[in-house]
Amino acid sequence: MKTLKAASVKSNNLWKAAGKPRQGPIFQKRQQSRSKYRHLLRERERRKKLDYTNALHEGLLKKDSRAFWKTWRSKFEKSSFCGQVDQCVDDTVIVDKFANYFDGCYTCNNVSHAESLRDEYLLKRSGYCSMPLSDCYAIDTELVSQTILNLHCGKAPDITGLTAEHLIHSHPSVSIVLAKLFQLILVSGVVPAGFKHSYIIPVPNIKDCRTKAMSCDDFRGIVISPVISKVFEYCLIDRFQDFLKTGDSLGSKRRLAAAMQFLVFVR
Repeated sequence: MKTLKAASVKSNNLWKAAGKPRQGPIFQKRQQSRSKYRHLLRERERRKKLDYTNALHEGLLKKDSRAFWKTWRSKFEKSSFCGQVDQCVDDTVIVDKFANYFDGCYTCNNVSHAESLRDEYLLKRSGYCSMPLSDCYAIDTELVSQTILNLHCGKAPDITGLTAEHLIHSHPSVSIVLAKLFQLILVSGVVPAGFKHSYIIPVPNIKDCRTKAMSCDDFRGIVISPVISKVFEYCLIDRFQDFLKTGDSLGSKRRLAAAMQFLVFVR
């Protein structure tokens, strides 16, 4: 599996470097490597299905109910599934509970202090004047195209339904338009309001949700941000990461990009 996967990745990277040709030896080698890897994946899935089918059959023949139901639960039941939160099973009510819970998590502890900090920031921003950006910090089409190709596939769509696959398989002119948009953001110092629109997916903190009465405190939220804003953040990291510093506890690219977006507001 590892050998075929590495060969498939290598041939795919070579195909991208060659300009994604639709014919020729590079294209054929990519297709053959992908075909071998996919065939082995299907064969592995078939064998896994055969293995647990035999285990269920053996459990029935030996009248071993414990082994039978252990195999059954491991394949057909999800321990992380939670249908009850705060003693409620109605989906609409649960959604409202999560909305109120996460809204409280993102509310400042001291409203007056937060307002004073905001007023201080706006006062300093009004008299702020930054240095002009040189060409080496410009976001060009090449950077945007490479950033899009490096996006991870198979992720959840954003609030508008866009995924990384939409950008990866889109027309090359999309990279040109996005590069112009990102340059306008840097010049104007204003981030589009759509970049702030996201949604939160609650994920249980514990593995087995069936043996415990779940509450909103037992969940952590994963924020699904707009795909285009992710591309913008990664472009900012590539160009301005030397000017930003984060502690060891902040070491992710997304938090570094959040700091970069704050600087864009300051400009």
